[in-house]
Amino acid sequence: MSTYSFPSILCSALFSSLLHCMLNDEVASLAAEAEKKRAEDRTEREKLALLGKPRCGDITRAQIRIKESKEFKNTVDKLVQRANASLLIGTSSWKEQFIEALTVSSSNEEEEKVPSCCDYFLHSITLFWKILFAFVPPTDIAKGYLCFVISILGIGVVTAVIGDVASHFGATLGIEDSVTAIMFVALGTSIPDTFASKVAATQDKHADASIGNVTGSNAVNVFLGIGVAWSIAAIYHDVHGNIFRVNPGNLAFSVTIFCSEAAITIVVLLLRRTRFVGGELGGPTCIKYITSAFLFSLWIFYLVMSTLEVYHVIHGF
Repeated sequence: MSTYSFPSILCSALFSSLLHCMLNDEVASLAAEAEKKRAEDRTEREKLALLGKPRCGDITRAQIRIKESKEFKNTVDKLVQRANASLLIGTSSWKEQFIEALTVSSSNEEEEKVPSCCDYFLHSITLFWKILFAFVPPTDIAKGYLCFVISILGIGVVTAVIGDVASHFGATLGIEDSVTAIMFVALGTSIPDTFASKVAATQDKHADASIGNVTGSNAVNVFLGIGVAWSIAAIYHDVHGNIFRVNPGNLAFSVTIFCSEAAITIVVLLLRRTRFVGGELGGPTCIKYITSAFLFSLWIFYLVMSTLEVYHVIHGF
């Protein structure tokens, strides 16, 4: 048996590669020279060199179709969801949505963690809503547009139900309508906006989307919720020869307090943009808790003052 050392094997391989490149260059140059000659003047070697030259066939076009693999997409979605839980991952089928709605998942991102008692308790409370919104079409249908439209309609229905339940709850307890409106109805209709702002705050690099959602939702409530409704009512009464009148009640007092606290909140946001805090949201832990407690106290103050004015404990405008 013959044995070869590693240097000899390496030299042999390098020599073979060099010889192969030299032969290829020689054949290529020979074929280039043969193309310049007439067919009858070419030698046999030149003809062989031309036969080895690559040529395009009759088919010069190709059509490529890329088809999405649902199994691969689901696998990638699960991997991305484990890597970053703040990303919103779409679904491919109703089956996947119902399985996700009925499954108790741990609040911890690690898959090995067993759901806690708190997870089971929260799942039992939200099970009805999870199953209800599992009927929303998956994002793969109609490029997600159908899911968007149905979701908006579903949020509107849920908001209307919460508002009606809050109104009946206040009427059952004998609470004034204006107090029910600013406390229970407003709280019920603002819960979806709160979660939307939270999602926007966690997913966006800046605070623009989160704070913009707050101002935008209030603009929709004021300009569309009140403006459109009152415009339709005014047109209806005018057609029937009546005058549409709205009793302001304690609206002037409540709006004055609200505008004053809104100005204070804007000042707080501007102060938080200093270098010490760094932005409207987040910042040092102590500053975050102080800001949250202060803004929450503004809301409590607004409720207390408006309620006292409704029950004539204090005199308004």
